Amino acid sequence: AGPGSYTVGTMSERFDCHYCRDPLQGKKYVQKEGRHCCVKCFDKFCANTCIECKKPIGADSKEMHFKNRYWHDNCFRCFKCYTSLVNEPFMLRENNKVWCSNCTATADAPRCKGCFKPIIAGDQNVEYKKMVWHKDCFTCSQCKQVIGSGSFFPKGDDFYCVSCHENKFAKTCAKCKNEQPWHSECFICSNCNKPLGGKRFTAVEDQFYCVECYKECVAKKCAGCKNPITGFGRGTSVVNYEDESWHDYCFKCTKCARGLANKRFVCHNGKIYCAECPKRL
Repeated sequence: AGPGSYTVGTMSERFDCHYCRDPLQGKKYVQKEGRHCCVKCFDKFCANTCIECKKPIGADSKEMHFKNRYWHDNCFRCFKCYTSLVNEPFMLRENNKVWCSNCTATADAPRCKGCFKPIIAGDQNVEYKKMVWHKDCFTCSQCKQVIGSGSFFPKGDDFYCVSCHENKFAKTCAKCKNEQPWHSECFICSNCNKPLGGKRFTAVEDQFYCVECYKECVAKKCAGCKNPITGFGRGTSVVNYEDESWHDYCFKCTKCARGLANKRFVCHNGKIYCAECPKRL
């Protein structure tokens, strides 16, 4: 926003500059706090100092201000990527530096355990035991194929797809330890105790669940449609942002319904919008 504490105009009456006493009639002048002064004296005595370049913001300059801090309009840029923040959402961070919403999200984002790059809100990702991966970085330790949101077996610091786990470790029953693959009576749902042999299941915290129990007891609920995010069928990808989760197809702009998974978005009053719609509110 521009300055609200002074006005600039051309003097039509007989006034002298408050500081240098030069006549102002017919000249450009500045009025601030009831005092009239010439542009030169305003720049010298009254102008605010730009917090970025440390130079005065003259009467002929466009001024931006926020919480008693002032910038030239061309100095009001993201500290990280130098994008102009005039008419753009921003955050004031440490050392009074302003950041665009995109760089703020990147700096605050958790790091992928696979590639160590930030996981931006809206990215498809996988969470397990307070660790997080990009969906495409969550791979089988044996065959290196992407597990994504599919079923897997944890083993120490490694993760195995169902096929590789069976080939590498299925010499003894994981429950009773007898020298056979999983006994049908041992491979059961941790919640309802129904056999899982030949059925779809998922592993969470070293426990195994049938689809129904996973939906009811374990799966996160989508903040959009309120249904469980299961990893089965449509909507296998999940979007996480500030302790809430969405199916990727439910993560969309509140106003125009544009899908926002893997796209830039803005959170306003607790609602998600595309980058354009908040400007129309």
